[in-house]
Amino acid sequence: MADVIQSASAPRPVGHYPHARRVGNQLFLSGVGPRDPASNGVPGNVHAEDGSLLAYDIDAQTRSVFANVRAVLESSGARWEDLVDVTVYLTNMARDFKPYNAIWAEYFPDAANAPCRTTLGITALPTPIAIELKCIAIVKE
Repeated sequence: MADVIQSASAPRPVGHYPHARRVGNQLFLSGVGPRDPASNGVPGNVHAEDGSLLAYDIDAQTRSVFANVRAVLESSGARWEDLVDVTVYLTNMARDFKPYNAIWAEYFPDAANAPCRTTLGITALPTPIAIELKCIAIVKE
């Protein structure tokens, strides 16, 4: 039996799915983006008058997505340190990997204790975001 987790502290999912699902001591997070939970806006996005995206700030989005992951973890009874595997999706690998990787190192200063990580360059995400994380954690019973 899987427990469904919806977090009041994280942005609403953009589709019809839960924030996370816990199966035994394993916690599977749905894709988490950087949208602000209160405003639903994307930190660092700059839009033209017609609403089109002019620019974005990968540093702001990375810090925001980490905060949103932490919110879902905490709502699930897990901690940041419980992460064991993270898949990162970047819409501009060439431009954004280096700054993203530097922020990752701030949040996980000891590589030996960091979760496993795979980073993929993709062409788009469902909303105007530059980064999304898919995470797995092991929750202590």
